[in-house]
Amino acid sequence: MKKFIYFSLIAALCVLPFSSCSDMLDEESRTEIDKEKYMLNAAEAEVVLLGVYRNMVTDAMYGYHLSILFDMGTDVSQVEGSNNNGFRAVPTNSFTTSAAEIQNTWSMLYNSVYNANDFIETLESKIGSYTEADKQVATLYLAEAKGLRALYYFELVRRYGNIALMTNTAMSKQHPSTFVQADPARVYEFIEQDLRYAAETLPYAQDDVLRKSNAFRLSKGSALGLLAKVYATWAGYPVLDASKWELAAKTAEELMASNKHALLSDYEQLWKNSGAGVWNASESLMEVSFYAPTTTGASEDPCGRIGKWNGVKTSAIAGERGSNAGNVKVVHSFVLDWRAEPQDLRCNLSVANYQYNPGKVLWASSKSDTPEVAEANDADPTKRQKEKQSYTPAKWDTEKYVPQSNKLINNDKSNVNWYLLRYADVLLIYAEAMNEWKGAPTPEAYEAINQVRRRGYGMPVATPSAVADLPAGLSVSAFRDAVRKERAYELAFEGHRRLDLIRWGIYRSTIDATAKKLAQWWTADGEVNYVVKKYTEDKHILFPIPQRDMDLTNFTQNKGWY
Repeated sequence: MKKFIYFSLIAALCVLPFSSCSDMLDEESRTEIDKEKYMLNAAEAEVVLLGVYRNMVTDAMYGYHLSILFDMGTDVSQVEGSNNNGFRAVPTNSFTTSAAEIQNTWSMLYNSVYNANDFIETLESKIGSYTEADKQVATLYLAEAKGLRALYYFELVRRYGNIALMTNTAMSKQHPSTFVQADPARVYEFIEQDLRYAAETLPYAQDDVLRKSNAFRLSKGSALGLLAKVYATWAGYPVLDASKWELAAKTAEELMASNKHALLSDYEQLWKNSGAGVWNASESLMEVSFYAPTTTGASEDPCGRIGKWNGVKTSAIAGERGSNAGNVKVVHSFVLDWRAEPQDLRCNLSVANYQYNPGKVLWASSKSDTPEVAEANDADPTKRQKEKQSYTPAKWDTEKYVPQSNKLINNDKSNVNWYLLRYADVLLIYAEAMNEWKGAPTPEAYEAINQVRRRGYGMPVATPSAVADLPAGLSVSAFRDAVRKERAYELAFEGHRRLDLIRWGIYRSTIDATAKKLAQWWTADGEVNYVVKKYTEDKHILFPIPQRDMDLTNFTQNKGWY
């Protein structure tokens, strides 16, 4: 077998706690195969392609960090506890450049980029010898790999900012001292190129006749939706290329005009589907599928922490269910704002004011309370304030949404799926982009956001509603605020909020404003719990370049990180 040297930038094996990076420099990759004797046809190529998807289920990616841990510390969610110990360091913004979580995700993303590069290069060198039928389907595999590479770079550039752009495997084999940080705009251009290729090559999910199964796989809709989101991020902070608003709007519009995707009629069905591991390509544009019949405790188990760390707090029942930690807590000022719109059904479907201990019980309830008293305490903002800081997300309620067929009895892992990109997200990006591009909300922008709102209010999405629709005549700033608020409601706890606040350039100011709102609400003894306010600085718009990589390269550290 051919040996490859994995330096720190792409060394996933280096994240293991029992080995140092230097120990691994001359080790043969455990996933390396003799490529000269494999990928000789499309079937073999598909096996390798699935390996390019594989890292998505790891803790360092969507199994935990990118889905749950890295999104806390906003106006919507915060981490459990009143200190910054252990896993709380990252979501309270008290971590350092040596934080293991920051290093591990950086390494896993670069390993994923390497895997994509390796697959693309190998397939391009072999596809010429395939049969015509194999060439057709293998071309789709090539587009999938480029789409995945774009996703991995998107995660890197919007979180770490000034990164190295490794466009081929040869670059990864150079000594780390030769690695060069790319201008973020250059990285976005590379992402754009990959996603345009994917969008031009892949079919919509419902039109796919070449792949035997396209469940949880990239499609034309995935590529267009992700590209629209990339443009909206590129237009925002810190790159601030306002010309990309037009491209965001036009790309989202292409997807919308295709009529190949739509909102599910019932908002709750989204969470029934993710809990049951059911793929519905109508609204789900990109989704990470987790499934293991049992767990071994090894990092290779293809199950995540969805519903365990970010679900409803649940006590264990031997032989029936594991416990759920419920480490993601809902910021209560967000609950109060949402409850001011009682006809929005999404609030009670998204926020759990209850726990399972062992049966369902309201956080605002004491042992002596009748159900009526508990409900009244829950509704009264002045009562049981300390307990109300224990509310959790409800979207991944494993007792409610996970059927026996998808159940995993474990205290830490589940088979619940994770939405990376929903059609609702694209509609809101379109509304936002049209407003920014045109300098005023257009009728099309209103219709896009109103479709999302109507569904949230339990109404037909295509029928105008005096209750759900935004008022006409909003200014550009008022419509902007409405979109930002709607994104918080529709996409609550789904991994978007922190990155949204950052691209809008309002992350720190939002933390400050939230702390003030909580203080105004709080009348109980002691202090309201909002630890992230204590540690948040301007530097937290980006993660630091991990210290180990700073030591191996000649990189310039992100502003404020030393």
